[in-house]
Amino acid sequence: MKKKSILLLVIGVISISTLFFLQIPNSQKSKDQPVDTTKTIAEHVKETMEHMTLDEKIGQMLIVYYTNSTVDDTLKKTIEEVGPGGFILMNNNITTFENTKKFVSDLQQYSKIPMMITIDQEGGTVQRLQNLTDGNPLYIPYMYDLGKTEDKELAYQVGKVIAEQLKTVGVNITFAPVVDIYSNPNNTVIGKRSFGSTPELVSKMACSLGKGLEDNGIIATYKHFPGHGDTAVDSHSDLPIISKTYEELKELELVPFQNAIANGAKMIMIGHLALPNITGNHVPASLSKKIVTDILKQDLGYEGLVVTDALNMGALTKNYSDEDIYTMAIDAGVDLLLMPNGSRNAISIIKEKISEERINESVEKILTFKYTYLKDYELLDSSYLNNNQQQEILNQVEGYH
Repeated sequence: MKKKSILLLVIGVISISTLFFLQIPNSQKSKDQPVDTTKTIAEHVKETMEHMTLDEKIGQMLIVYYTNSTVDDTLKKTIEEVGPGGFILMNNNITTFENTKKFVSDLQQYSKIPMMITIDQEGGTVQRLQNLTDGNPLYIPYMYDLGKTEDKELAYQVGKVIAEQLKTVGVNITFAPVVDIYSNPNNTVIGKRSFGSTPELVSKMACSLGKGLEDNGIIATYKHFPGHGDTAVDSHSDLPIISKTYEELKELELVPFQNAIANGAKMIMIGHLALPNITGNHVPASLSKKIVTDILKQDLGYEGLVVTDALNMGALTKNYSDEDIYTMAIDAGVDLLLMPNGSRNAISIIKEKISEERINESVEKILTFKYTYLKDYELLDSSYLNNNQQQEILNQVEGYH
């Protein structure tokens, strides 16, 4: 009886501690990642941070990009020396199915701390996997056409299809769904990327699609806070200005974000748009403490990760220096800087201008996120880019062929 009790106790401890094991795709586990299943997530985060230099901590706040389709010596050196927290797959990185899968695997292999492998996979005109030269990935329809069905179960199933596609190459985060409301008919920037023109429809469909993603191993990112739907200006080239008051924003644009937060949103992307009647100036939301900390975190109660939209977009670069962009974003309350202009340059600036206490605040959140949500999965084979079951789901979307 005593031996049996001890055995049951051991099994119980193993089962509980396994819940806290750092989870990443099996084929991508870093060669340096310790396999210790006895620590809680908080203990693992604390121990990791104790052994990190300040430069390494700042590196975790960066999601970087690269122009080649292989992890060459230059990129390998950056991954090993800078240790960025994440990488965004862009068109240049996506070639054949096997090469793309190897690219992601190599990124993870050279990283001491497993990376967020991110991608813009929304549907419609924004779906990077369409750049694969083989595998014939199914085209994901516009979210606007999905929204016309008003079928949240179908939205969930489309999220599942997107997740399956992404799990063939090792992605763990997609910058989707878009929860901007298509309230301005002149808005070609968002347009049919939105689920529709009412906060109720956008909320219902986006949250369901996000659940479909996350139930199937891919973290959703709700964007572009606090709402990019009521502007005709493209923030890739210039700064959109929205003249609404906070009360007006709460009645429309903020509703889908509030619902996403209530449904456990883990990552929200901040847009590059100015709201002078709320902030009192033309500082973009992504650099504004009023928007990020006061409204998103305090008023809406959001506790997850905050990521900027790409920092190389004209809305920022036309008006601010690299130093201004990085320091203002972090001071505003942002955790992750997407596509900074040179990772080593960013680290140097942040190290000089931002306190270690503030850096630690974000890094603790980032590591906790990684150790909690980056699920352990075997890569799916290329049949999950395109199969009959997925096709049957997508065929239910209005106007889809």
